[in-house]
Amino acid sequence: MSRQIRTSAKAVIIQNGKLLAIKLNDGKEEWYILPGGGQDCEEILPQTVEREVREEAGIEVKCKDLLFVIEGVHGESFHRMDLVFLCDYLGNAPNATLQGDTNQVGFDWLDLSILNKLPLFPSKLRRPIMNFHEGKEYMKYLGNEEIGDPECLG
Repeated sequence: MSRQIRTSAKAVIIQNGKLLAIKLNDGKEEWYILPGGGQDCEEILPQTVEREVREEAGIEVKCKDLLFVIEGVHGESFHRMDLVFLCDYLGNAPNATLQGDTNQVGFDWLDLSILNKLPLFPSKLRRPIMNFHEGKEYMKYLGNEEIGDPECLG
């Protein structure tokens, strides 16, 4: 099998107990993903995440530490490698040119206290983000995202 590996940089942006998430709707369902996207050639990951947040949400951030690594081996035409960074919120980007993802309808600030019950994908990120925010221990390498994470179905 000859599939490409796609590296993407994602942002965890927390303000007042809430997480910034991109809102998607395909006409049937609504769900959320972290802001971020594919790394361009000769672009370092912090540049990728800062550019992607500006394009998707019109917000300026400062990329900080790497929090999580998660893969998506199945379900797409490529093998996805997501590197998730903590970012500081700096404010609105005054001259941002918004370029949303397919099905993007905006963004919301999700309540971190109930994140494991919200449709944020990859779902394996929900509990580790909550644990990070609460100062609890969390895993950095989350492995491959599989359909139907049992903790997130209730």
